[in-house]
Amino acid sequence: MSTLRDLAEEHTALRPADIDHLHRIAGDWQLLSDLSFADLLLWVPVDGDGTFLCVAQVRPTTAPTAYLDDQVGRIVGGPEVAHLEVAHRQGRIWREGDPVWYGDVPARHEAIPVRLRTADGESGEVVAVVGRDTNLSTARTPSQLELNYLTTADDLAQMIADGTFPPPRHPGETTSAPRVGDGLVRLDANGKVTYASPNAQSAYRRLGYASHLVGEDLAKLHSRLAGDPLEGTDAANAVLAALRGDAPPRREIDARGATMLTRALPLMPAGVPIGALVLVRDITEVRRRDRALITKDATIREIHHRVKNNLQTVAALLRLQARRVAMPEARVALEESVRRVASIALVHETLSMSSDEAVEFDGIVDRVASAATEVAATEVTVGMRRQGTFGVLPAEIATSLVMVLNELLLNAVEHGFPPAGEEGAPGPEGVPEPAVVVTAHRFRKQLHVSVADNGRGLPAQFDAEKGGNLGLQIVRALVTGELRGTIELRNGAQGGTEAVLVVPLARGTADRLAG
Repeated sequence: MSTLRDLAEEHTALRPADIDHLHRIAGDWQLLSDLSFADLLLWVPVDGDGTFLCVAQVRPTTAPTAYLDDQVGRIVGGPEVAHLEVAHRQGRIWREGDPVWYGDVPARHEAIPVRLRTADGESGEVVAVVGRDTNLSTARTPSQLELNYLTTADDLAQMIADGTFPPPRHPGETTSAPRVGDGLVRLDANGKVTYASPNAQSAYRRLGYASHLVGEDLAKLHSRLAGDPLEGTDAANAVLAALRGDAPPRREIDARGATMLTRALPLMPAGVPIGALVLVRDITEVRRRDRALITKDATIREIHHRVKNNLQTVAALLRLQARRVAMPEARVALEESVRRVASIALVHETLSMSSDEAVEFDGIVDRVASAATEVAATEVTVGMRRQGTFGVLPAEIATSLVMVLNELLLNAVEHGFPPAGEEGAPGPEGVPEPAVVVTAHRFRKQLHVSVADNGRGLPAQFDAEKGGNLGLQIVRALVTGELRGTIELRNGAQGGTEAVLVVPLARGTADRLAG
């Protein structure tokens, strides 16, 4: 299904600013739909031929829908859009006419012209029409709540026709909360509460206010209830700003261990400030979970930090031991252990600075590759480079994969190139400069990695399954065991040696395959 912008650009001559305004309406009109107990359809005229195109639709969460089928993309004309034509041409809200039937569902039509105000604040031309269609199959005498909802909906509808709704969105804010069903408070022009829904009354009770809200000055009440005076002042100023016609950012109020999110909207039909609408939502449990997650994340980062420190301590102890060992073979083994421990510490160092159990792996690979050229026991200078990207990897994959790459890179640097003086050694004309290339790409939930050098290749009669030093044995064990992947060692097509790894990224799938 095409988006609102796609449909408008394909079938209409609306300007980009007009389409942006329609996007803002579609982002905030769930509020109007719920208050109206009605479906809202956004209609745009199609190139002046008397037809209208539906580019967006929203259903109410407070009442049954009038349309079981999706209306977006539908083009209609003739008598069916007469009410839309009146609203578009005359620039007024259309409420006349008898109910219409959609199958077995009776519905009442209304049409609200959509204006975009000009740069100097004047009402501009009508660019679209909002159809407000109410399912009448459950019609009955409305309650006090429904009457207040409908009155507020009419005020917002007039503001759409004036071009003053929806208000500008503040950076970082979403339109998901609070909603009408979470809690609604209506204020008069003096800031006194004229109506509060039962859910709104319950939310204020959680903050410690047990009396009825009707008749209260809401700005002063917010100032009194907030546990933090500055927070109370901000919440009170938000209400006062809405009464002046502004649309302030959402505010939170904390009191007595409870937290309430508030959103204040001005009510100014026909440009006359008549009060404000305050939506409230009890988010106590949401904030409690947020705090628990923050504590958990901090604990996990601290654990990774301590593991990194402990690994670095182990590496330092092994390094000291290597210096005291007289036997060359033992010294080499200890130095290799130092490098292996240090590579694991790199992952934990990165995790200690991350907010989740995942790491950006490219930086780790680059550091391991740089270290491999510096500490390798060889006189040959080898160039390292990476092609492609590993992306973000979960910690359980990153920890094992960094050890695998560390062993493969060291093996390539130390054993892939003949030393100076031997046949094929770098230096003579025609012999390429030593290089190792790490290539990575993702394909179908798998990570494909190759470590290729341009050296002398694998020795004759090399057994990829049984041959190799301890490092290669570690590589095979980690790839097939921890990573649930595969590895192939082979001679490269252009010479040299190539190690090819395939690692599944969906661990659950890999575990099922392994079983």
